[in-house]
Amino acid sequence: MFIGAASLTLLPNGTQASSTEATFLVPAADGYGVAECLISNQACGQVVADTWCEAQGYTRAISFRQVEAEETTGSIRKVSMTVPEHRPISITCSN
Repeated sequence: MFIGAASLTLLPNGTQASSTEATFLVPAADGYGVAECLISNQACGQVVADTWCEAQGYTRAISFRQVEAEETTGSIRKVSMTVPEHRPISITCSN
């Protein structure tokens, strides 16, 4: 379900790196429809986030949300960030 989706590891504001927790950015337009579950408050959101974390070697997702344009660096094109459906999804995983 998540084959080929790119990710970047980020740390939430004010947290220290931990071997049991990591935050990933998942492209909203990944071609698999992941964003629809994660940003629309559908029941499938937690299942999709948990599955993403398991695919990355973690046990479960402890949070997921759509990233705001102000939260990104210059490595993500600001043009694509102006369209809400194009903003990446932040998934924080834990063991």
